[in-house]
Amino acid sequence: MTALNDITFILNDVLQAPAQWQALPAFADTDADLALQVLDEASKFVASEIAPLHRVGDELGCSFNAGQVTVPPGFKAAYQAFWQAGWPSLSCAVEDGGQGLPAVLEGVLFEMLAGANHGWTMAPGLLHGAYACLKHHGSDALKAAYLPKLASGEWLATMCLTEAHAGSDLGLVRSKALPQADGSLRVSGTKIFISGGEHDLTDNIVHLVLARLPDAPAGPKGLSLFLVPKVLPDGQRNTVVCERIEEKMGLHGSPTCVLRFDEAIGWQVGAANKGLNAMFVMMNAARLHVGMQGIGLLDAAWQKAQAYAQERRQMRAPKSVQGPDLITEHPAIRRILDTQRAWIDGGRVLAYHTALQLDVAEHHPDAAERATAQRWCALVTPVLKAAFTDQAFSGASACLQVFGGHGYMREWGIEQIVRDARVAMIYEGTNEIQAIDLLLRKVLADGGAGLSSLLADLPGDRRRDALLETTAALVQAAQTDAELPYWVADDYLRALALVLLDWAWGRIAAAPGAHTLRWAEPAQAFQTWVLPEFDMRLAIIRQRLPPRISKKTAASAASVCATSY
Repeated sequence: MTALNDITFILNDVLQAPAQWQALPAFADTDADLALQVLDEASKFVASEIAPLHRVGDELGCSFNAGQVTVPPGFKAAYQAFWQAGWPSLSCAVEDGGQGLPAVLEGVLFEMLAGANHGWTMAPGLLHGAYACLKHHGSDALKAAYLPKLASGEWLATMCLTEAHAGSDLGLVRSKALPQADGSLRVSGTKIFISGGEHDLTDNIVHLVLARLPDAPAGPKGLSLFLVPKVLPDGQRNTVVCERIEEKMGLHGSPTCVLRFDEAIGWQVGAANKGLNAMFVMMNAARLHVGMQGIGLLDAAWQKAQAYAQERRQMRAPKSVQGPDLITEHPAIRRILDTQRAWIDGGRVLAYHTALQLDVAEHHPDAAERATAQRWCALVTPVLKAAFTDQAFSGASACLQVFGGHGYMREWGIEQIVRDARVAMIYEGTNEIQAIDLLLRKVLADGGAGLSSLLADLPGDRRRDALLETTAALVQAAQTDAELPYWVADDYLRALALVLLDWAWGRIAAAPGAHTLRWAEPAQAFQTWVLPEFDMRLAIIRQRLPPRISKKTAASAASVCATSY
């Protein structure tokens, strides 16, 4: 299970999170003691109710019979206990039946859940995003009927975007919605890859569906959003049919469904042809949670590898006089473990800070503060989603290596984490899409001004300056080579992730108590094994620049990085 002491150290000592959220009127009464009590109870609940179902969910999986889906043994009882204990409502508004707590506490809860049982966590994973989408864009009637049930978690939700011919390119969506005289619509079409599209966890499922109204414009500007419940207000079953559940590499405990909407009754959410605007409220919330899934999964893999390495003896370690020694004494193993711990610790700082900024963006009384926080969230969320799901998979694979041949066997559980983690690089927008979104829409669109402002708020750093130099060069080069940013977007996102991690580790180093061996070893690993990747990423970008710009940028970058090592 996730180490609660590490989490509270980052929240309280590194980020001074309670002081940050208490500065917002909405959370003035939420002190550090209350937050610790919430997280302590969350940790106990996850350990006792959710973690024990990890393996059974993978081995038995979900079953499908004539459109009905049954979840693995124990999943339904655990979910009933989850929502009845109030966990889904942590950060929902009090007026909707929520607890009105800071978003970071909900984020930590879902990090714990993902690390304990990723398959089970998929069920409530979209709840808060659906709640936020409906709260911001739903009609008063829809909010009255559905918000309390979503806030409490009594009903679950889905996000129905993908079609067989339309994956990342949502402009190709063909599903239709026909208006009716009573104000409802009839939604028709087939959606694939729908997590939790059908199950027996809850009495109702609230589907949020992208479809087209008659005479809607082609492409993404013609998409509208519709709420289509599994069960209608009169208790009748809607015409939403689960055609099958997918056989997957991992996440066997989560039913991934093909759903057919046969003139299903639904209601419009938000303005006509503005469905993506409404849906992105849901997707952005989901992307932050997916980044935190990555941290939770990587931590789970690290904990298994660390525990094994502290018991397994093999050969004589280089500094030992007599073997066999614990494999934690071997440098190759220490490098793996300390490197992954460096990603986990730095990732928590970034993720928790971003969750805090979400609340600042929504609740701070000063408009300038809200804008600054929103800029951070817009730029950093795709970085968190992509970088930390990449690392969850590659880092979990590295942790499997600690076990040697035993890691490849099911009995140790590490191979399940590797399989389960892989999908997080794909869903909620592939990591390539995240990188393109970051570079083209968030950075180059304003000539790099937003990124420059964000980095200017961080302490001075040579790599920060080198990244800004490279950004300016990309702004210039993209004016004559429209394809260039697409070639280097992944490298750019990774470089920014490393700059942000460097800042995060600076925050850790400045905290009282951070100079113990617990924090010193991953801090050293970050400097030695992680951060040097930054220069490689910038070199890859520079070699794609036109010769004149590349030469100038390389000289500038070399000058600001001259004393890096």
